Amino acid sequence: MIVVGIVTAVIVAGVGGYAAYGAYMINQISKYTFAEMVATTTKNNSEARITVGVFKQGQASYTVYGENGAELAPTKHTYEIGSVTKTLTAALLCKAVGEGKISMDDHIDQHLELPAKDYYPTLKRLITHTSGYKSHYLDSTIASNFLRGKNPFVGISTAQLLDRIGRVDLKDRDYPFSYSNFGMSVVGLVLSGVYGEDYSTLINRFVSDLGLSETMVSDGSGDLGKFWDWADGDAYIPAGALTSTIDDMLAYAQMSLDGVPEYLAVTHQVLAEVNATPGNGDKLNMRMDSVGAAWMLDTKNGIIWHNGGTGDYNSYLGFDPERRIAVVVLANTSPSYRIPATVMGARLLIELQNS
Repeated sequence: MIVVGIVTAVIVAGVGGYAAYGAYMINQISKYTFAEMVATTTKNNSEARITVGVFKQGQASYTVYGENGAELAPTKHTYEIGSVTKTLTAALLCKAVGEGKISMDDHIDQHLELPAKDYYPTLKRLITHTSGYKSHYLDSTIASNFLRGKNPFVGISTAQLLDRIGRVDLKDRDYPFSYSNFGMSVVGLVLSGVYGEDYSTLINRFVSDLGLSETMVSDGSGDLGKFWDWADGDAYIPAGALTSTIDDMLAYAQMSLDGVPEYLAVTHQVLAEVNATPGNGDKLNMRMDSVGAAWMLDTKNGIIWHNGGTGDYNSYLGFDPERRIAVVVLANTSPSYRIPATVMGARLLIELQNS
């Protein structure tokens, strides 16, 4: 049971990654400015490289921060973006819907060969995290990976994913919001079948067609090192295997603000009212009032956002469509290290809204 608890804490690194903070620390952090957050996170850490991008007044810019918040030369680093990958998986799903290849209301057994059962979840429930699937299902592969200090999801095949899908019994209803890496992996498996290609090939071409030439399924290369291993055909690739750069993520943020291509605008439409903001989320400006196609919608602050985390990286992309401002934070620190990118990014976005 100790292993279960530790593994869960490590791999639930997407939405809500600040949950490990105690109430006192959250109260303290909520009073920090963005600059203070960066300085705190990089204090006496000579390896820290936090790249912060801003899009405002029609212009994109970025700053690289190092030890003690010092501004460094504007070097373009490669980062794991973790669960921000999910927004691109969801965008590909919306593209497929627009092409008439699939429907949000399709049940997954319409596209996957699964054991006969009265009910399997719809794609809409999967991308809004209301399907009832857990974040992941602990098995010997995940446990072994964790104990060896590896990516917990490496080596989990699509056959294993299909087997688990067939063994999970769910009811035909909207479940309470529960962030699910497993569910997004199922979306990727469905899309792979719809397009007749393995998911890595499919998503790499998709992001390339968007003009994101420096975004791809991780191949282990990159100047900052400590990347998660992935194997060809891994089932969890759709949930968090992409790497990217600040230029690409700022371009993606601008596309999201513009709603071009059109299917990107579709991903921001409310698909489920979830009211899933954790107890202290409001203090950190990280509300989850509704969910679009993977994106979290903060209706109080007018922000659409997502975050991501792996073993040694964490990230945030948030934007305000009305004011046409966006913030990207890419960090080579773990989601549990000091102040996460999500908290820093949300603070900076609020500061920009109020400036």
